[in-house]
Amino acid sequence: MGADDKMENAGEKIAGKAKEAAGKLTDNERLEAEGKGDQVKSDLKGAGEKVKDAFKND
Repeated sequence: MGADDKMENAGEKIAGKAKEAAGKLTDNERLEAEGKGDQVKSDLKGAGEKVKDAFKND
């Protein structure tokens, strides 16, 4: 996984955490769910990149 991809995924995860926190503070369940979804999406992208890297190194 390239450094750019890692930084992008980390940024998405941080933005998701911020959205989730904002949703909790304002009692906005939709915003909270979006934040959690963004975090999951970021985690899945990171996992996919790790799998690609594993096959590259073989």
